[in-house]
Amino acid sequence: MARVRVPATRSDVSIANMIARHTGRPTEQAAELVTWGADEHILCAIAAGWWFYSRRRNADERRAADHILLTTLAASALPHLLKKLFDQERPDRLTIRGHWRGVPFSGRSEDAFPSGHAVHIGALASAASRLPARQRNLVWGVGAGLVATRVVLLAHWVSDVAAGLAVGVVLERMLRFVTGFGSKPEMLGAKTRVGDRSGRCQ
Repeated sequence: MARVRVPATRSDVSIANMIARHTGRPTEQAAELVTWGADEHILCAIAAGWWFYSRRRNADERRAADHILLTTLAASALPHLLKKLFDQERPDRLTIRGHWRGVPFSGRSEDAFPSGHAVHIGALASAASRLPARQRNLVWGVGAGLVATRVVLLAHWVSDVAAGLAVGVVLERMLRFVTGFGSKPEMLGAKTRVGDRSGRCQ
């Protein structure tokens, strides 16, 4: 089956060229370290760990853990499927100046679209909309920093990251119909009602 070629936009190219001109090895090394925070293997391990821990918690927390684990696994698989349908050259394959300054090579050269890291962050950020404001904003801020590393490392164009975030949000919202997550008014992290000895929110 022929794969669809996805071109980079003018804005994508302009931003990538600016990064290649102004990048430095310390910045790239820091971004390489931080970007692991959105790696699918690490996120799946964390989600699985929380799922096992939640088995002895109340029903709402178990439902949330079920949802996060399923969402994380789906967000890991979906980008691999999409990359079989779409071709797009990574910006780090189009720069010489950037490599002189410390830009590394990322993954397969034609697998830019969409950003798998961004799919994960988009899905988890969407799920975090159920958190209280302070926790939600923290998750969104950390997520924004993580996906920004994919652009700084020239592993993806800005449009790849934007598409990945959108795919992740849509994926998480669709999976709510399967898991029942978000069907109740209570938010994640909310305190259980005093007097409920079973630990379940009423």
